[in-house]
Amino acid sequence: MAEIGAAQVKQLREMTGAGMMDCKRALTEAGGDVEKAKDWLRQKGMARAQDKAGRTASDGIIEAYLHRPGGAPPTQGALLELNCESDFVAKTDDFRALARELALQVVGARPRWVRREEIPAEIVEREKAIYRAQVADKPANIVEKIVDGKLEAFYSEVCLVDQVWVKDERRRKKVGELVTEATARLGEKVSVARFARFEVGEVAEGGQAGDGGGNGAVAPSES
Repeated sequence: MAEIGAAQVKQLREMTGAGMMDCKRALTEAGGDVEKAKDWLRQKGMARAQDKAGRTASDGIIEAYLHRPGGAPPTQGALLELNCESDFVAKTDDFRALARELALQVVGARPRWVRREEIPAEIVEREKAIYRAQVADKPANIVEKIVDGKLEAFYSEVCLVDQVWVKDERRRKKVGELVTEATARLGEKVSVARFARFEVGEVAEGGQAGDGGGNGAVAPSES
């Protein structure tokens, strides 16, 4: 049986909001695998962050981030709206720090949408068609699995919550997990509503909100 360390328990608790003993038991049941432990907690109804998913987050802040390389005048920047359920949480240092991290992510990783559900259906179908053409010589029974895998990779590039957090050196934690952890810590639903990315000399495709390059504001939605 895998030995469960305090650091693992703490990590799972921050990710789910479940109690320490519940987290330790989940990790024990999952043989130390954090992802399986998260699933175990959800199945048992112990992951508090998931319980808040259906709530309305109508308060929050708009965070601005300007990138100043070497102290030079900024040439890149982002505005991001982060929502929560109360003005009290919106004023906390924890919430504001998360908003800044997310705005920095937008500048550095160039997402185009907040989440995959916001991608126009025609864009998804176009990507699928390209992927199918790339593997046309493969057996038919595995083509769709390959296409699904490539589509997941596409989401991880263009959707903010599916991107790997730029500050995670191990390249494991996704931005969506940061938001889930904040929900668990703060006791309220936390949700990214929209963002806008700006870069000197860069022109948005079509000039419409939420189009290519992440230059437009993504329409508000719940996560």
